[in-house]
Amino acid sequence: MGQQSRARTAARARTAEMRAAQAQQQRRRRLWRAMSSVGVVLLLVTGLIALKIAGVGGSKPSSAAPSTLASRAVVDAVGTVPKSVLNTIGTGTASSVPKPIRAPALSVAGKPELLYVGAEYCPYCAAQRWALAVALARFGSWSGLGATHSSSADIFPNTPTLSFHGSSYASEFLTFAGYEITSNVRSGTGYAPLDPLPATVSSLVDTFNPQGSIPFVDVGGKYTMTGASFSPDVLAGLTQEQVAAALSDPTSPVAKAIDGTANVLTASICNVTDGKPGSVCGAPGVVAAKAKLANG
Repeated sequence: MGQQSRARTAARARTAEMRAAQAQQQRRRRLWRAMSSVGVVLLLVTGLIALKIAGVGGSKPSSAAPSTLASRAVVDAVGTVPKSVLNTIGTGTASSVPKPIRAPALSVAGKPELLYVGAEYCPYCAAQRWALAVALARFGSWSGLGATHSSSADIFPNTPTLSFHGSSYASEFLTFAGYEITSNVRSGTGYAPLDPLPATVSSLVDTFNPQGSIPFVDVGGKYTMTGASFSPDVLAGLTQEQVAAALSDPTSPVAKAIDGTANVLTASICNVTDGKPGSVCGAPGVVAAKAKLANG
């Protein structure tokens, strides 16, 4: 009996060991499944992060597309803002004006010249170009104006605008030289170059704009201006066609900003064209802008 008892005890011990081993194995399987699930989740998260960084399925900003020719509707709207609208708006919401300078006259072939230096990626250039285009259209005509947006990776991204790159301007009263030094297309750590500055222009910019701010405007060697006269935010979310259409609505914030600035720029141009043409320089909106220019 003692031997049988010892055999039963040994058998029970082996059974207990087997059950313990099985239980431990089951715990290991559960732990492995849990760890595997976590690993899958981590892999998925890592993959999504990698895709986001790579721009796949995400919203990583990319540079705006290169400029194209502005539509006929846009060019016509810029060149035909009603006089009544310009006179009603006066200086509108223009917050800054060209400043007088002491410098030799800036002219070409006996005509005063308006010099513009900017870049297509620049949102402040994007805003100010509209006003420049409207102001200059009162003295002459445009051809080849471009349509583009400021950089999508800068402040006020994708501001709709025109481009002076490749454009031409004809007037019996003045000349225009416009330089877009870079595009809005990324190249390395900056943007692809467009219009190189001649040495004479670089020297002028260095003298009157040592900080290199853009946009930079020189009106006949008598006035200079840097930056925009209104916030590019006014144009946010609009197309070029929508901006152009709003220019003729005196109640529109777009018109108050662009047309008001155009009147101020027109007043400065009139001061270098000897008040010609009289139909433009004597307009009530320009006269109001002259007063703001004088009080600058």
